[in-house]
Amino acid sequence: MTGAEAVVKGIADDGGLFVPENFPSVTPAEFDALCGMDYPERAACILSKYFDEYDKKELLDAAKEAYAQFEDGDAAPLVRLDNGMYMLELFHGPTCAFKDMALTVLPHLLRKGCDLLGIKEKILILVATSGDTGKAALEGFRDKEGVKIMVFYPDDGVSKMQKLQMCTTDGDNVNVVAVRGNFDDCQTGVKRIMNSEKCKTLLKERGYLLSSANSINFGRLAPQIAYYFSAYCDLVTSDQIKFGDKVDFCVPTGNFGNILAAYYAKKMGLPVGKLVCASNKNCVLTDFFANGAYNAKRPFYRTMSPSMDILISSNLERLIFELSGRDAGKTAERMKSLSQTGKYSVGARELAAMRESFYADCTDEDGTVECMYDFFMDYGYPMDTHTGVAMSVAQRYEEKCKKDDPKADLNPIVVVSTASPYKFPQDVLYALTGNDVKDSFKGVKRIHLLTAMKVPESLKAIRYKPPRFKTVVGVDKMFEEVKKFL
Repeated sequence: MTGAEAVVKGIADDGGLFVPENFPSVTPAEFDALCGMDYPERAACILSKYFDEYDKKELLDAAKEAYAQFEDGDAAPLVRLDNGMYMLELFHGPTCAFKDMALTVLPHLLRKGCDLLGIKEKILILVATSGDTGKAALEGFRDKEGVKIMVFYPDDGVSKMQKLQMCTTDGDNVNVVAVRGNFDDCQTGVKRIMNSEKCKTLLKERGYLLSSANSINFGRLAPQIAYYFSAYCDLVTSDQIKFGDKVDFCVPTGNFGNILAAYYAKKMGLPVGKLVCASNKNCVLTDFFANGAYNAKRPFYRTMSPSMDILISSNLERLIFELSGRDAGKTAERMKSLSQTGKYSVGARELAAMRESFYADCTDEDGTVECMYDFFMDYGYPMDTHTGVAMSVAQRYEEKCKKDDPKADLNPIVVVSTASPYKFPQDVLYALTGNDVKDSFKGVKRIHLLTAMKVPESLKAIRYKPPRFKTVVGVDKMFEEVKKFL
């Protein structure tokens, strides 16, 4: 299986996820070269390690085109907050969320992949979203020739701004449908459609192939590896660290794709210390890393960090595969158990291996708000609610490390900021001031007056756009909507 085939198919015929046959290494000499590159060059270099059948110059041109859409000229700036603590800002793209880092590149990987494979059919892309992936995918594939894209989102499970972003999207090849349920319902429904023979037959009759823009697609995951290398390069070139020094990353985590990309970077040779997995009140991952038992049969909470309101973290399957010694059979058994019972567990050896690379913790709504307020008071730095979860966990992780060994030198820690504060204006305004507003754009205005942080042009543009998409269906009607769209 080539990289092109993995991108075009999106998901394996048996419902499993594609993983690299092996992890390519980045040598010290190559890392030294990366330090002298700009972000598109770094991204193209990392992508070429996985997609060696793609022309390197075309990958570079695609990366330059993708990241030229980002405001302020830097796709992934690293901001020094305090001694040993940094923020990796991944929200400067066209939809103001970290999903842009991959979904501006994925259309090229998919289009070129079809060319390499001699595929002439049109592509239907199905997406389940907890808020950010949907708009980023719609924007990435909008008006792309030979492609249709359909996004399903939980009707009451995204912020007002996220919903407005998706439902006002232009383009003749896009469709957006709300689902009565949560993100897990949307994700399960999309997977069911993608594995359905009935759906495959229908698509074949109408001249379409099926693919995905979720992080289950390796073409979504691979571009995310690049920004971990880039952050490390920036620490080295700014003399914050020396090459070889370990760095911790704290990542707000829902579907496990973002932090998995960091793990893949580590497997490629990046000097990563701990990967800190930060969860909100839906703390299924925190419990899993604590005891090795994954249990999705638990209460589901809607929180102010909706992109993390997930109980079934799809990309965890890829980590389980690595920890099992790349045992595909054992991994499939566990995923079958998850599907049928909502549960599975790993052995003591695998749990120990997880803990070598990962530390997991969670924070509740009050902890998130308190952290966002305190941090703004101390540093004048506003953050969105998901980043607030990560920062709260990062601070507690540092306190734990100091308590465990007061004399030890702590690794620098990079907190991954996944969205602009303006994507969640009502909750951010409440965290910073205690004030509530019903209108999202009043929240945007008041945050701007309070912080002087630049309002993204893409959010300004949708204020007066009427929603195009208003359909709401049950989970059992998702396939019917696919048929209508085709």
